Amino acid sequence: MLKKKCDNNIARTIALAQEMIELAQEGYEHQEDPGCGVLYGILLDSGYRILDLAKKEKDAHVQKGWWDNTVNKETI
Repeated sequence: MLKKKCDNNIARTIALAQEMIELAQEGYEHQEDPGCGVLYGILLDSGYRILDLAKKEKDAHVQKGWWDNTVNKETI
């Protein structure tokens, strides 16, 4: 468990972004019309952007010494 609630929220955001990316990739495989492609393209792009921002924020917290290194690495 993370020490700070803000770190916990960052970890949850990283997990959510990863889930968005997985859903978008699966959605591409099952799309039946161009509208689905647009939807999953936006979801994929958003997932990667959120993931990038959250990882940068995590790195900032690590540099400050806030981040607990015992976090489950599969989630993060």
